[in-house]
Amino acid sequence: MKATYQASWGKTEEEKSEGMKQTFEAMEALEGALRECCKGKNFFGDDNPGYVDVVLGGILAWVHAMEAMLGVGGKTFDPTRTPLLSAWADNFAALDAVEAVMPDVGRMVEFATKMQSAAAAEAAPAAS
Repeated sequence: MKATYQASWGKTEEEKSEGMKQTFEAMEALEGALRECCKGKNFFGDDNPGYVDVVLGGILAWVHAMEAMLGVGGKTFDPTRTPLLSAWADNFAALDAVEAVMPDVGRMVEFATKMQSAAAAEAAPAAS
């Protein structure tokens, strides 16, 4: 999460780029874990979602919001770089139970933008 935070809120383009690099490295490690666990199944260890799927699925909306904010359009779960993880994200998001509770990405972007603005306004007097 630290890398994703840095990619989203880094102070310089260099910091943001380094954050994205670290995020992609983490996604590739997660791809390896999924490969070991899923053994051809749709989710971590089974054809039905379990604990790991629910925990990881809980951040999917934030991942998509970060992508929208950065303009990277779905590259965190990139089908070319991490095909199993990309398919997992699609399978998870398509579950009826998930569709019913998944937050709207646009509203999350709006919320995160307000948080960024508030943090910047708070930091501005300290910088003077």
